[in-house]
Amino acid sequence: MLSENIQAIRKARGLSQKELAAKLNVVRQTISKWEKGLSAPDADMLMALSAALETPVGILLGEAVPEAKPDGLQALSDRLDGIARQMARRRQARRNLLHWLLIALCAAIVAVFIALLAMDSPYLNWDYHDPETAVMGVTAHALEWLFVRLAPFVLTAAAAGAFLTRKRK
Repeated sequence: MLSENIQAIRKARGLSQKELAAKLNVVRQTISKWEKGLSAPDADMLMALSAALETPVGILLGEAVPEAKPDGLQALSDRLDGIARQMARRRQARRNLLHWLLIALCAAIVAVFIALLAMDSPYLNWDYHDPETAVMGVTAHALEWLFVRLAPFVLTAAAAGAFLTRKRK
């Protein structure tokens, strides 16, 4: 039990056998023999060992050794890994949303083109002599003209965007 505790506490403190031996003014082989259980420190050396390891003698002699808590750097690293994974999931969710919005935009543009073709679009056939429909006709004509001119570019860009944001395997 003593041998296991010496080794566990030494490692938890981040000391090598050589470093601990230097603190106690003994040779490294002495620490190795203590850790293997081949010999044991005397009472005076046990007190010096306790001081060097900053551990109560009772724990060295057999009380349960508390689990070594992860050092601050490891805990910080673990938290940063978790945050990075969470950000990656959010980035992927936004990418998926953008992908489906671009596909919906493509579908909407195609649907409007089909509707204009099916209605035999009044693009050039609107009666502008009737004053009640002239304003509405000019507005509809302007919107239809703008749509017909811009839709191919928007459709191409949306299709390219949908392709680029697809899920890669």
